[in-house]
Order: sequence, then C-alpha cells, then structure tokens
Amino acid sequence: MTTAVLEYPGGSLTLTRPGTKDPSLRAWSAADELLLQEAFEYLTKAPGSRVLVVDDQYGALTLGLSAFAPEVMADSAQLSAALAQNAALNPDYAIPDQVFSWLYPPVGTYDLIVLKMPRETDYLAWLLRWANGALKPNGTLMAAGMIKHLPDRSVDVFAEAVTVQAVSRAVKKARLITCGRGEARLDVWPGVWKGYELGAEGMRVEAMPAVFAREKLDIGTRLMLPHLKPALESCHPGVRVLDLACGNGVLGLRALAQRPDIEMTFSDVSSQAVLSARHNTGVAFPEARPAFLHSDGIADGEGPFERILLNPPFHEGGVVGDHIALRLFKQAAQNLSNTGRLIMVGNRHLGYHKSLQRFFPQVRQLDANPKFVVFEAGH
Repeated sequence: MTTAVLEYPGGSLTLTRPGTKDPSLRAWSAADELLLQEAFEYLTKAPGSRVLVVDDQYGALTLGLSAFAPEVMADSAQLSAALAQNAALNPDYAIPDQVFSWLYPPVGTYDLIVLKMPRETDYLAWLLRWANGALKPNGTLMAAGMIKHLPDRSVDVFAEAVTVQAVSRAVKKARLITCGRGEARLDVWPGVWKGYELGAEGMRVEAMPAVFAREKLDIGTRLMLPHLKPALESCHPGVRVLDLACGNGVLGLRALAQRPDIEMTFSDVSSQAVLSARHNTGVAFPEARPAFLHSDGIADGEGPFERILLNPPFHEGGVVGDHIALRLFKQAAQNLSNTGRLIMVGNRHLGYHKSLQRFFPQVRQLDANPKFVVFEAGH
C-alpha cells in the first residue's frame, strides 16, 4: 500500500488510493485541493451549515471536511471501501455512517454542495439540475475538476443550469466554479434517459447519464452478444447468471430473452447503471425477479454463479489499463461454480488471454475482430 500526505487548510491527511501500488497515482488531485481550500474558507465563516459532498473519489473531500460533518453522496460504490481504508489511516477524522447513492439519495436541502466534476457532459448536466433541487435558496455549489478532464461544453452546461458566480484561475491545472441555485430542473430535462433499440428483439435499452455507452451499443458488446445463446444452452433451469459491470444491462437482458428460466443478477459499481438495468428489465421482463447489486465487483458471499457475463471497464479516474479487469477476473474465478464459465469481451491490445490464464486453467477464444476479443474461461 502506497500512501501520501495531503496538506490542506484543516491539517494533513495520509491517504492511499485503493487498487494500485503505483506511487505516482495519488488518492487526490489538484481539484480536491481547490475544493478543500474554498469549502474550508466558506464553512469557517458559516458554522452550522448543512454540507453535502458529491462524488468524492477516495475520501479526501469527506475526510478533509469531516470537522463540518458533511453528508456524502456518490454514484460509485468504490467510495465506501476507500473511505474505510483511508479513515483507518486517519483515526482522528470521522466519517459518516452512510454513503448515499442515486439508489438512495439524500433528502432535504443544503447550504453548501461540494462537487467533484465528472468527465461526462450529460452527467454534469444531470448533477447541476439535481443540485438546483437540493440547494437552499441562498445555497452555494462549488464544483472543481482537472482542466484536461472537464466535459465538453462545460461552460455552456453550467450556464444553462445554474447561476455562475465565479470561475477560478487555473491552479495546478485545475479549476473551480462557484455557483448559486438555478432554475433548471431534472423533472423537465429531456436528457435523463437516452437509449437505443436492441436488435431483432425490438427491445429498447435506456440508461441514465453516468452510464457507459448509453446512446448506442458499444462494439465490444456487439461482438459478444451472439455468443450468449450457445453459452447458456447447456445451463439447467434456475441456474444463477451474473451480468458483471452491467451498465445498462444489455448482456443480462439478452440472456433473459434467450433463457427466461435463469436466475439473473445485475451488478455495477455505478448506482445509475444499477437503476438503468432495473428500469430496462422492468420494462422488457415485468414478470422476471432479477437481483440488482450496487457493488465494486463481486462481494464476498454473492456466488457461486454458473455463468458470469463481462465487458470490463478499462479506465478509472483517468487511468487506463487492465487493473480493473484483473480484479474482476480474480473475483469471477472465486465465484464461479465448478462447472461455471466466464464469458467476456475485451480490447485486443490489453492481452486478456494471458491475464485470464492467471486465474482460469481453461481459456478459449470464441471470436475476434481488429479491436476486440471474446473469451470463455472456466475451471
């Protein structure tokens, strides 16, 4: 475990970034430092303010502002584990009892919302409209991000949704925007759901703004879909099948279309992905009773599964690579039945054939194109 020390107006924090041993990958960015500095100044002058931290990544904002007892909301299930790990390194700092998600969002209004800006334009637009409903009339929204990661049209997205009060100069390649409540609301915004028609089934698949490939079927999943039918044909009725990192649920939906007698589970690190998969399943298969898990991978005790379907993410917080896939492969191997199989698609250049062999004695290539490869792996 590699740790580093963050100095900020409230003191210092020893922080680690879960999932990596690379010392160059810190658990905070210059955007976190900007938010801590500005929020500390605001809250020192306004004691008793009700504070909400939104989409903190590894706990720097939550721990840094712990003296002001913030409530915390995050789309990603990663934050809870990261908070617990970093709280153990900083025993004098309290963490909240609960991390809210979009599955269970906080209620009421806030004097200050501290927002780590996402990379996705639509998700930023969604967040700003949600914040308008969660801010008190004279409340303040502070949003910051690394300039190279700011969504397209960020200036327009803010101008269309909130009242921009100040834009900071660039500090260590980060920028902070201070806003007041605007008039734009989610309930009349047409961008909440976007989707596409899924092949011959005539099934419409929709997703919320934080979900990968919500407007069109990504080409990796397209290559994998024809292999679901042969992969499921030999399964007995009632077997457990997991759509891991499910996104909008397209793999699990196709599996249910072909085998309505399976016990389907959808899991994703994003709460908006889980909501999207639940929405799509409810529309397409109202009689089905699938399970939905907001989880960073496969939690202990969730298995065993007879089939695990996976199109793994290959980037996280600006870092591109196979580190997420390797963790998911390991968890899949631990949670497959003795006769179970992992069916997955991945980018050809990441060399997943060798990675899979670290965890599975049997690995077979099912398909490939210039960009993607489909594999089956098992015990």
